[in-house]
Amino acid sequence: MATRDDVAKHAGVSVAVVSYVINNKDNVKEATRQKVLRAIAELGYNPNLTARSLKTKRTGQFGVLFNSLSNPFETGIALGLEERARQFGHSLIFQTYVRSEEEKLKMIFMGRTDGLILMGQSLSEETISHFAQLDVPVYSITSPVNPSSHVRYIDIDWHEAMMRLIGHLKEQGHSRIGFMGHVEEDHPLHPRYTHFRNAMRELELEFPEEALLQAAGSLETAYTTMSNRLAHSGNLPFTAIICANGLMGIGVMSACKDHGLTVPQDLSVAACEDILMASHTTPGLTTLYFPRRDAGFQTIDMLLDQVNNGSKTVNSMLDVGLTIRGSTRTVRG
Repeated sequence: MATRDDVAKHAGVSVAVVSYVINNKDNVKEATRQKVLRAIAELGYNPNLTARSLKTKRTGQFGVLFNSLSNPFETGIALGLEERARQFGHSLIFQTYVRSEEEKLKMIFMGRTDGLILMGQSLSEETISHFAQLDVPVYSITSPVNPSSHVRYIDIDWHEAMMRLIGHLKEQGHSRIGFMGHVEEDHPLHPRYTHFRNAMRELELEFPEEALLQAAGSLETAYTTMSNRLAHSGNLPFTAIICANGLMGIGVMSACKDHGLTVPQDLSVAACEDILMASHTTPGLTTLYFPRRDAGFQTIDMLLDQVNNGSKTVNSMLDVGLTIRGSTRTVRG
């Protein structure tokens, strides 16, 4: 197994220079840095992260909890996280969050992470306190259903976002607007439903119970839910529907097509997040825009600022955007 001394000899530099490169110091010329990196690759040298963390109390890694690796919204965020972390010489440990196995997170990340990044999950207070005692900051991209003083979040203003989207539909003549939310009330998508209800109330629009559809956040479950509604009921109690995420919006559009409804002539469909697929449906999906890459960049910046400088930043709000495409139109008279 190659050692740091072997790398130094292979690159023709001192052991100290190798350490500077490994720790991403800025006092090494770029040509020398590249020479050391080539030596590390050629020798297959792996720095001992455990020994390094004992000395520096830092691992150079951040943990990231996914809800679903197949969700393009979370994948888009992860790409921003990874790009920004790499710029600072940090790496990421990805883990799918399973509520029933939350206790295992303590072991999974023990001594392996300088910070933990959530995708809106509501961890138990006991788990959050565990990481706080270890001086491991926790940040969440989208605000958790159950807030904690130890968890800072990066999000858009969902109330403003829903006011903008519902306002757009209202201007098109829609007064009966449905919503497809998540079946689990503690899921990260649930706050979007809460803000939808509040915005409907502020805009003086009624929202009857039968106008709420629930799925599990995926395209498939949204398709099934909408298909069942269309197969077992007559006229829909709404002329437009907003879905809590893009996948469900696409599932609803697909169900409409298979049951003889034309979007947007028979039903206007809108969603949240603006995942890439939303611009490639027919028609394109009207959607609230969430700046995924910016959220990833900002989260890494905030984490590093706290880890390196002790700064405890406040929650951060990103700009709200609305992308209008062909899936919404003026309601028929």
